[in-house]
Amino acid sequence: MLPYIQHLFADVGLWTAIGVTLVAGLMRGFAGFGSAMLMAPIFAILFGSAEMVVTIVAIETIVSLQLFPQVRRDADWKTLAPMSIAACAAMPFGVWALASVDKGTIVTAVSAIIVAFVILMWTGWKYRGRRSAFASAAVGAVSGAMMATTSVGGPPVLLYLLSGNDPPAVNRANIVTYYFLTQFLLIAIVLASGVAGWDALARAVVLFPVMILGAWAGGRLFHGLASERLYRNVALGILFATGTFGLLRGFFHA
Repeated sequence: MLPYIQHLFADVGLWTAIGVTLVAGLMRGFAGFGSAMLMAPIFAILFGSAEMVVTIVAIETIVSLQLFPQVRRDADWKTLAPMSIAACAAMPFGVWALASVDKGTIVTAVSAIIVAFVILMWTGWKYRGRRSAFASAAVGAVSGAMMATTSVGGPPVLLYLLSGNDPPAVNRANIVTYYFLTQFLLIAIVLASGVAGWDALARAVVLFPVMILGAWAGGRLFHGLASERLYRNVALGILFATGTFGLLRGFFHA
């Protein structure tokens, strides 16, 4: 792993990724979400879509590994079980799409997902249907395929889980647990398929401390300075700008 890391530090793109990761960590620190969505389109441009998926998912997996022991007792396993199983079952299809679709299309797709998610969050839209094993599995299947293809599988899960009347502790536990249950398998599938190499994991090792530093600084700098709603809107604004940049780039490079 060390030779990979030494090689990566000679890559100009890595230094750009460090800056992006720091901003993503700040967002996670003051808003609690959006780090993967911020990194995905830019990392895809810098490193390629398959490398982007492994790097981002590996970073998020380490975060989930840290948080899962704290939240597992609050998780709603009745909802999470069918969702996670369906997500894992859909991942091979997503990896096939990742290997088959060109990088420009992936960047445009992930950017469109981000913009749509931000607009839905701004409008306050919520899923009004009944939660059931079938609905949970359907959401998980869409999320798993999206996660494998773009690394951004959060929007359908977030919109579904946050639409209920669960207390914040349960929502947080469900989101952390879902990622904990699915991300390890995704990394294994992508690496086993040969679509991405070990450079992607080495990059995650370098970037993870930057993410932690950013999250710590975000919590320290923004805590108590303004309302949670302001933090959320700032994060959504950054995501909207990132998604719009990806869409415009895809349009002008088409």
